[in-house]
Amino acid sequence: MSTPNSGRIYDFAAIGVGPFNLGLAALAEPVEGLDGIFLERCESFDWHPGMMLEPAHLQVPFMADLVTLADPTSPYSFLNFLKQTGRLYRFYIRENFYPLRAEYNQYCQWVAGQLPSVRFSTAVLETAYDRGVYRLSVSGPEGPEVLLARRLVLGTGTSPYLPEAAAGIAAATASGSGGVVLHNADYLSRKAELQEQRSITILGSGQSAAEIYYQLLQESDIHGYQLNWVTRSGRFFPLEYTKLTLEMTSPEYVDYFHALPQHQRDHLTKTQKNLYKGINSDLIDAIYDLLYTKSISGTVDTQLLTHSTLTAAEWDADAGTHILHLKHGEQGTAYTLESEAVVLATGYGYQEPGFLAGIQDRIARDSAGRFAVDRNYSAGVEPGEIFVQNAELHTHGFVTPDLGMGAYRNSCILRAIMGREVYPVERSIAFQHFGAPAKVGSPLEIGPVPA
Repeated sequence: MSTPNSGRIYDFAAIGVGPFNLGLAALAEPVEGLDGIFLERCESFDWHPGMMLEPAHLQVPFMADLVTLADPTSPYSFLNFLKQTGRLYRFYIRENFYPLRAEYNQYCQWVAGQLPSVRFSTAVLETAYDRGVYRLSVSGPEGPEVLLARRLVLGTGTSPYLPEAAAGIAAATASGSGGVVLHNADYLSRKAELQEQRSITILGSGQSAAEIYYQLLQESDIHGYQLNWVTRSGRFFPLEYTKLTLEMTSPEYVDYFHALPQHQRDHLTKTQKNLYKGINSDLIDAIYDLLYTKSISGTVDTQLLTHSTLTAAEWDADAGTHILHLKHGEQGTAYTLESEAVVLATGYGYQEPGFLAGIQDRIARDSAGRFAVDRNYSAGVEPGEIFVQNAELHTHGFVTPDLGMGAYRNSCILRAIMGREVYPVERSIAFQHFGAPAKVGSPLEIGPVPA
């Protein structure tokens, strides 16, 4: 293993390059006196490639790009990407604030290609800490290497979540002894395989599940499969996107949520899923309209099952089908559903990367063993030493995975690293109070946090 690069100590090393750390790289690039490095094990930037369905779009407007809400003049904005690629007028004529998902991915790739601080094909294997400096053992295109940094920014992202009840059939599929079972992260690469089956069941009720159901329903007549959509929720609920609700994606609400007791935050996290995990209402209407259209020519070979929790699942090799054991939440009735293929649109969850093993004593924990993330996104035993991106749902609330809050969070992280406000950090943008006001009747105070 090579020695550190001439004793160079980076101000910070950011590990994982998804949209949030890529946004940090773009915002950090023009900052004089700041030396950071961004490490990503994948060969290139590719955001959820398994869900790049042709018509799918973001659920946030284009201003929620990597940089605009922190620095509207940045050359790494989505609008500049459109200008530089000759698509600005087409986007303008389209009159739709929501970029296509594939378009957003292209934008991020465009930004990543301009940032010398971003290194792909570089995996962090181990970390250690010695006298104020983190040592990162990495494996990159030029072989093993040791990098030194005073701070870390963890942006390794979330991984596909598989419910325990489906673990057995997923493992059987992985070993080659089961049927067709996949997480929606692999949908596009295995879509043709899915459509060769006589029946397909989708588990989950979020945006990804709805997009897959809609596309498979469109093509069900061509392939002749039976299609099921199962959710434990009471309904296929829409994403709540009214303007006063959107004010909850604000610094004030994060302040309010972060200050609540841990048990109260955990309760809210479970009850606020319709604020960030629902389905676009236009898509729900499109699904209904498609069902209606298909019903004109006869019975549609599909079932939509709500209140249905998967309790167990098994592969019947003799029959060539999965047996899904379900329980109706309100009636308490248990029943089974047979399906040759199963799509687990069951979301994503955060898993701590293994390379943190060597610095466990540098990480602050709550009573449940999770990162104890302070208001400014630091999770180290020393403030401003280890920062997290999209790993603070339990401390900062449902805004955590929201692309629109990425630039704000990165502004806070840069402020902590630099000891000064690099980009104005908004303090108050909402018209409403989330907690009891200090003084009823006092005027709204809206403006940036003082430096």
